[in-house]
Amino acid sequence: MDYYRRSIEIILQNQHPGGAYVASPHYPNYQFCWLRDGSFIAHAMDRVGEHQSAEAFFRWVDRTITRYAYKVDELEKQMKSGPLAATKSILHTRYTLEGEEESSDSAWGNFQIDGYGTWLWALAEHVKQTGNDRLLSELADSVNVTVRYLEAAWRLPNYDCWEEHPGYLHPYSLAAVYGGLMAVEQLGATGKFAACRLPAGSYAAEVKDFITRMAIYRGKIVKHVWPAAAGRTARPVIQSGVDSSLLGLAVPYQVFSRNDPVILATVAAIEKALHRSGGGVYRYKGDVYYGGGEWLLLTAWLGWYYAQNSEEAGASELLAWIEGCADEAGNFPEQVSEHPLAPKEFQPWVNRWGPVATPLLWSHAMYLILHESLKESGRKK
Repeated sequence: MDYYRRSIEIILQNQHPGGAYVASPHYPNYQFCWLRDGSFIAHAMDRVGEHQSAEAFFRWVDRTITRYAYKVDELEKQMKSGPLAATKSILHTRYTLEGEEESSDSAWGNFQIDGYGTWLWALAEHVKQTGNDRLLSELADSVNVTVRYLEAAWRLPNYDCWEEHPGYLHPYSLAAVYGGLMAVEQLGATGKFAACRLPAGSYAAEVKDFITRMAIYRGKIVKHVWPAAAGRTARPVIQSGVDSSLLGLAVPYQVFSRNDPVILATVAAIEKALHRSGGGVYRYKGDVYYGGGEWLLLTAWLGWYYAQNSEEAGASELLAWIEGCADEAGNFPEQVSEHPLAPKEFQPWVNRWGPVATPLLWSHAMYLILHESLKESGRKK
């Protein structure tokens, strides 16, 4: 089967007419659009030349943020009284496909900041690839609202990208904020985004400084950071171990270069602890979600890093492993559970929510990104 074409087909078939990408069409709890998933999916569509699909998503984000922009005004006012442990004035991480807030499940962690940085990064990549400066001008108001929101919110404890641990700050999430802010700053420096008069670059520098000072322990990036509180400065959570999402600090957000010693050490830790030899990549050691299986999108992410480092053999091996995880219809799941970290935890999740989400559009998107990155790596030689 041509998994490349099949992945494009699955994504396009599951894009709402308004532009939103459903996270997984057949998995009840994922029938929404996350800015994080959607932004990577849109980037994948740009990489394969489906620019209209990506533009439709960015316009959906623009309408959604515009609908709830008043919350950022409220958050900025509330922040003047000091940092908040929780607030109703946060922008949600997931929305209905029509762009409405979804909060029927009060236990769901809706305060996550990484998706807002990721959409700025993905939009900037779209503009670079297509030269569509007009779109940037049309979306200027929502971009500015997002920059304001990230500046107000990044210091507040929030859920990580796995929608866990709301009491911490998270280096991956902070990296996404940095990447988004820097993308806006760089567009402004080229003259393509004169409508942004906010000091996005200065905001980004503050985030990077925080990561550098507070998120590195013994030469590696940590999974979580204790936030500053009364009488306590921020500090790394050293017992939480490594997390594969930390690949994002190098690719794509470029907080540090791919060959920076802290990235090399962090990637080595991920390879040792979380990459099963001959197999895929786990999220983190303590994962119990569906038994803590190997995630296709993280396997592709490690391959993306390899491809950008001209390590084509390793990237190709991971690409082939992902293809081997497809079902008969060419659908990629969220994770596979043949080698789970916590085997006893698999069936309880099946009983609770049903089988593993299949297809997961983010899995297909990261496969496409890896596929394109390998082609680009080959052309450079």
